[in-house]
Amino acid sequence: MTERGAHQVARGRNGLAIGPSVMRWDGSALEIGIHERCAPIPWPLRGKIRIYPSSLPGQSFALDAAGRHLWIPIAPSARVEAVFSSPAIRWSGVGYFDSNRGMEPLEAAFRDWTWSRIASGRSTVMLYDVSERERARTSLALQFAPSGEVISIPTPPLCRLPASGWRLNRHTRADPGYSVRVLKTLVDAPFYSRTLLETSVAGVEGRSIHESLDLDRFRSAWVQYLLPFRMPRIPF
Repeated sequence: MTERGAHQVARGRNGLAIGPSVMRWDGSALEIGIHERCAPIPWPLRGKIRIYPSSLPGQSFALDAAGRHLWIPIAPSARVEAVFSSPAIRWSGVGYFDSNRGMEPLEAAFRDWTWSRIASGRSTVMLYDVSERERARTSLALQFAPSGEVISIPTPPLCRLPASGWRLNRHTRADPGYSVRVLKTLVDAPFYSRTLLETSVAGVEGRSIHESLDLDRFRSAWVQYLLPFRMPRIPF
């Protein structure tokens, strides 16, 4: 997406607009209208996504000891429909919707983190491993019931994963004795990777979406130099 200045942002109780792209909540679904240009090749990106939450837990979780950074799993499980005119694609399936909010840049508070989500018909499990700059690593392990109930579960043991193509260190957590497999790396960037895993967490076995974020790598000069080529900036 495009980074934009404050005057190009409008927020209300049921909607958010960033430039020509908008999000609107209609009481049953979140509709996202995307009107952007890709980078580095400026192909148009036009389409709509509708997210129908299975539940709305309405809880937020602090990622740091000071409570300056919050994670909000708005819809741990949802039905998703996407229809795009450019490119001309459409699909539907299951997914999730979450948000992060903070009082300072992420790289000021954290060295790195990993996050993952695995779901079955009966529950969704999400894991967060966070390494703060001034503290030891901390973890969140949460199970979300279809009713919206949120339960803290024991943190599973650490499991190392192969490094990404950019040599990004990756790890996850899984049930004892389970051999986690990397099925596919979906995004491979200098400071970030998104991966499809075969794993088991709290007895929920199947495919998991996993992300690794290295904020030391992100704030390095050479990565900052590359960012505008992947994410255009319109500051005013």
